This record gives sequence, structure tokens and C-alpha cells, in this order.
Amino acid sequence: MSNNDVKSLGSFVWSIAELLRGDFKQSEYGKVVLPFVVLRRLDCILAPTKDAVLSLADTLPDDMDEIARSQILYAASGDGISAYNTSRFTFATMRQQQASDIHKNLTDFITKFSPNVRDIFLDKFLFTDQLKRLNDAGILWQVFERFSQVDLHPDHVSNIEMGYLFEDLIRRFSEISNETAGEHFTPREVIRLIVSLLLVNDADALTGAGVIRQVYDPACGTGGMLAITEEEMKQLNPGIRVELFGQELNPESFAICKSDMLVTGHDPENIAFGNTLTQDAHKGKQFHYMLSNPPYGVDWKKYQDPIKEEAATLGYDGRFGAGLPRISDGQLLFLQHMISKMRDDLQGSRIGIVMNGSPLFTGGAGSGESEVRRWMLENDWVEAIIALPTDLFYNTGIQTYVWLLTNRKDIARQGKVQLIDASGERFWRSMRKSLGSKRREIPEDATREIAEIYHDMLNGNSGWEDVSKIFDTTDFGYREIRVERPLKLRLEVTEEALEAVFEAKPVQRLDTVAQEAIRAALAALIGVGAWMDREAFLKALKVALKAEGVKIGAPVIKAIIATLGERDDEAAICRDKDGNPEPDTSLRDHELVPLGEDWRDYVAREVTPFVPDAWVDKSHCDATDGKVGRVGYEINFNRYFYTYVPPRPLEEIDAELKALEAEIAGLLKEVVE
Repeated sequence: MSNNDVKSLGSFVWSIAELLRGDFKQSEYGKVVLPFVVLRRLDCILAPTKDAVLSLADTLPDDMDEIARSQILYAASGDGISAYNTSRFTFATMRQQQASDIHKNLTDFITKFSPNVRDIFLDKFLFTDQLKRLNDAGILWQVFERFSQVDLHPDHVSNIEMGYLFEDLIRRFSEISNETAGEHFTPREVIRLIVSLLLVNDADALTGAGVIRQVYDPACGTGGMLAITEEEMKQLNPGIRVELFGQELNPESFAICKSDMLVTGHDPENIAFGNTLTQDAHKGKQFHYMLSNPPYGVDWKKYQDPIKEEAATLGYDGRFGAGLPRISDGQLLFLQHMISKMRDDLQGSRIGIVMNGSPLFTGGAGSGESEVRRWMLENDWVEAIIALPTDLFYNTGIQTYVWLLTNRKDIARQGKVQLIDASGERFWRSMRKSLGSKRREIPEDATREIAEIYHDMLNGNSGWEDVSKIFDTTDFGYREIRVERPLKLRLEVTEEALEAVFEAKPVQRLDTVAQEAIRAALAALIGVGAWMDREAFLKALKVALKAEGVKIGAPVIKAIIATLGERDDEAAICRDKDGNPEPDTSLRDHELVPLGEDWRDYVAREVTPFVPDAWVDKSHCDATDGKVGRVGYEINFNRYFYTYVPPRPLEEIDAELKALEAEIAGLLKEVVE
């Protein structure tokens, strides 16, 4: 089937949705059409073996164990098909029945599927509810009749083409209902790029007889990434055995993905339903290849408790020991989850994940995000990060990045990270018609070019200076040192300042006699002038307090100093009881020292010449190595690929403004005349 045939089929199926107008909201069209597509697909697949399954089912005892019964009937359904149906109906036979019986007959057809298929239609699609609504509206027969006209047998519509059909329908339904299509699937050319990057260095390992590979997507949606990965692998080696695994939270997306596994000969039980982060359905399993497009900027507050508990109790023995990102974005949780499933053998694992810019640089030293980056880079798992063009996705136009990780780096890549800026015009083309926020696409030749740049490890080579650069993993690390400057206070008692002292809580807690004595003592200092030395002021204050016969504690003295003191560079340095300078927290600063440089050399060059009285707080240490300064990691693409574009000359701008003024004046003159 050609691409045009797939589009025509999509348009035909889409036209069936028009029958729902008036009885269903547009946002509900997908709840009817998508399950019907799956139902018709299964009907076409099971039709050739229908009689054999019914005959065999009649010979099995009614009280037979359901698992054993299912295994026998699976075998009768045909090789590679993990589904059967024991209803006497098919779409063809139901068309021969009375139209008034269609609701009863369809219900019988659905409820007599094998248990794994019943779960899809009854629990995930909630399809019997939609059938009742269609029947009550009097349009069930019309919808059924139209679907009966569609031939969805694999001989006519391949598995890959079914994936394209699902994608087209989901996109259309998302557009008319103002839902986010990007929550359901990733653009095909983005998936093909990720798969190409994952496989480009493994061509030799994937060829030959008896090769088995396991592929996993922890947020598999409708299964597009899994399907395309298998397709690309089989192009390299038609005899390869590819086992697909995934997990999905959205019921309808899960139902479509599991249905696809059913009809393509994969084990549908490898596709699990539920929240990957809180209920790992593939716990203890490891995979050769993992790829995913997790949700961007989605908070994980409502299910934070089990994640935090796992991180606290299991540490690195669990999935989230490296660190927890901020509650507003869980992308790095998915990546840590995938890393936990890397194979610890000679082949190892490869990961491809597309995320927005937040995981690259959000969070300072010691934050959850920084600690996760530190963990990945210090373990030397990150191979490359590729910046993609904007406006690629259906529900967002933001910049996205593909991360490539492996625990079996080639020697040439060990200790290195390749950054590829594939966001430029040479790597994308505009679409003739925008699809939501998607205005651009990556053509096939650009996909091959990006894969070659990665494969060849181009590093600022001729013609690639602004596209590919290779760095040491430590180039992204730094030590955040705390730079302090001394506190210098000018103190003066005025009428206004005196009243402010009595607004401080430590002073308000004193009894009336003590407060009046303090007021009298401070009043005696009004008009004396300003003290440029805190110690001198404290001596004067003690004398005044003694004259009033009152003693006050340190909290009250601190409150008085805080109220009366003003920072003044001309004042003397305030010192503690040991004679050390006290830091002025308002002047506190943090400097980021590259990991490869001694912080003392950095301070001597970048700090001391400009603020000679500054010093480094040596108690501000890293929790891991105990050395001065907290270690952080960030990957700032703009820093490495920024190209300065000088502003236009003022004369050129001025001339353009004058020309515009003249044009506006001419237009106004025409209006007046």
C-alpha cells in the first residue's frame, strides 16, 4: 500500500466520524472510531481461523482452567497471534443479521474475545459504553456498516501502515478537540532520527543468524517508537528477532499499543498499563535498546510519595538514587529509570531519549538535576546530545534535544561527550501545511547527515565548526565556591531609628520597665553623631545602658544593631569574638570554578583583583568529596555554539526609519486628500 493509499484509508475512516456529529462531542469521536478500527483489524486477522477456533472451543470442557483454555485456542488462531474469539459472529455474519440486533451481536462479539483482548475493549477503551450510546442515538448500524467496508487484513494493510493510520487519526482527533497530540505520539521523522542514532554504530552486531534484541519504551504511547525500531532493525537483518516491551499510563494509547502487539505477533503481555515511575511493570528486566519521549514539564507531585520513598530507602540500589528533580518536571526520573535497566554484559545497552532543554542546565550545584547530570557524566554514560530544530512537535514549538547514552562506549568516546547542533536550516524544511505547532520536519537526507556526523565523531572539522564539537565529560563540571565580603556598619541613633528599634520582636518581649530604660539610653545617644566602628558603638551603648541601670541580652543587642546599622564601605570591618571578619550576607556571591582548575588560582585571578577583602567560605563543601565548593554539572548549548551577530550600523537603521517616516507621511496625505 502506498502513502497515498494510507492517506485515502485515513480519510475514509475519518469520514465515518462525521456520522457522530450531533450525538457526540468532537472530543469524543476518537473514543468510538479508534476502538472500531482495532475491532475491525482483529476481525480481519482472526477470520481465516474462525471456524477452527469455534470447533475446538466446543470440544473443551466448560470448567477447564482459563489459562490452559486460552493457550489451546491461541494455537488454533494461527502462528504469532495471541488472540481468539469464540463468538459465532464476525463482521461479515453480523451484516447478514437484522439491523435491530447489531448492539446485542457486537456485545456478544466483544465479550467473547480472549481475556487479553476483552481487557482492552472493556476496561481501557470502555467500548461497551460507547456502543450503548451509539445504539441509543440510532446510528450504531450505520457506523458498523461503514467499518465493515474497510479491509484491514495484514495482506492489505501492513503493521507499519496500521501505525501510520493510527497516527493520522489520533492527530485529527486531537486537533478538533484541542487536545495535545504530542501526548499521544512523536513525529515519525523524529523517531527515525533517534533509531538511526541508536543503530548507526551497531550495524555489524545486528547482522548474522540467531540475533535477538529487546527494545523498551517506558512511555510507549501508541507504540510508534517500538514499531519503527523493529522496522529499522529488520531492514538491517530480516532474520533478527526483536522483542518489544513498554508501559503506558493513558488507557486509550495503551489499548492501541497492546492491540498492535496482538496483531503483529508480539507478546501483548510485554506492554503494561500504569505509571512507570511508581509501578515498574518490568522490574528486574534489562534491555538492549531503550528509547522514549517522556512528557515535558509535567509535575509529579500527585505521585511523589512512592518515588521519594524509593529514593530514600533504596538509594543507588533503586532507580532514583542519583537525585530527584524539581517537582514540576519529571523527565530526569524517566531517564534514571531507563539507566537502571541497562544490561551488565558485553553488549551493554543503548538509550535514546528526547527531552526539552530543562534537563541540560536547570538546577544549580547540589540540586537534584545537577546531581543526576553529575552521576551520568562521572559514570561516562553520555555519548552525545543533539539539539533538534524548533517547531517539530504537534503540541509545542520549543527546542528539544536527543540524549544518547550507553554503558559500553567505544575507546575513542570514553571520557568524551559529543554535542551536535542540528537546529540550523540545513537540517529541516518547512511543511506545506502546519499541524498544530508542527511547522517543520526533518527530511531523510538530514537524518542521514546527522547520523553520519555522530558516527564519524566530527569535532569542529572543516565545514562542521558550528555543528559538532567534542568535549571531555569534566568540561561540563564546576565547583560552586561561596565568596564572602566583610560586614561594615555605620551606626547612628536618630528619632526615627529609635522608634524602629521598638518594632523589633526581641525588644517587644521585654517588660515595660526594661523598654523605657532602653529608650532613655538610646535617646542619650541622639545627636552624638555616627559611629564608623561597631565596637565603638557597643561601648557607648553599654555605658548608656549602665547609666539607666539596665542589662540586656545578646538577642536585644543584635536587634538594636540590625535596626540602627547601615552598610558603609568607609566603616570598619565587623569582627566576631575571635577577631575574624564577619560576612555580609547581602554581598555574598558564588563563583563557578571549572573542575580542572584549582579554586585558589581562580580566586586570585577573577576575584581578588576586584574585591581584595573577599574570602572563600571553606565550610561550603561538596557533600561527596568534602572539598571546598559544591560540585555541579550543566550543559549549556548556547555557550558552545553561540555565534555573535553584530548589530546593523546606526546609519543604516536611521536611513530605514527616515524612509518609513516618509512612507507613512505619504499615506497620511492620501487619507487627508
